[in-house]
Amino acid sequence: MGNYLILAALAVIVVLAIRPGRKHLKGEGGCCGGSADPINVEKKQLQGPKIGERIVHIQGMKCDNCRKQVEKQLNRLDGVAAEVNWKKGIAVLFLEREVDDSEIKQALAWTEYTITSIETEKE
Repeated sequence: MGNYLILAALAVIVVLAIRPGRKHLKGEGGCCGGSADPINVEKKQLQGPKIGERIVHIQGMKCDNCRKQVEKQLNRLDGVAAEVNWKKGIAVLFLEREVDDSEIKQALAWTEYTITSIETEKE
C-alpha cells in the first residue's frame, strides 16, 4: 500500500514538472521572463518610402518573448521597421534610409542574442 502512495506522489510530481516544460518548448513559457513581464511591441510603420531590406540572422532566440525583445531593439533604429521570426532565427528589416551593419549590431550588442550575418535583399 505504501508503494502505491509513493508511486502516486511521484506521478503527480512528474505531471507538474512536465506541464511548464511543454509550454517552454512551444515558445509559450516563461523563457527569458516571458510570463513574468510581457513585452508589448507595436508593429512599426516606416514614415517615408522603403528603399531596401536587410535580413539579419540571429542566434539565441528561443521563444516569442525573445522575438519581442529583439524586435523592440531593432525598431529603435531610426528609419528601420523590423519583423522578427524567432523560429527561423531571422529579422527582416525594412529600411527608409541606408543603415550600416555596425548600427544593426550595436542595437543588439547588450543583449544575449548574437548576429551571425546580415544580408542585403535585392529588389
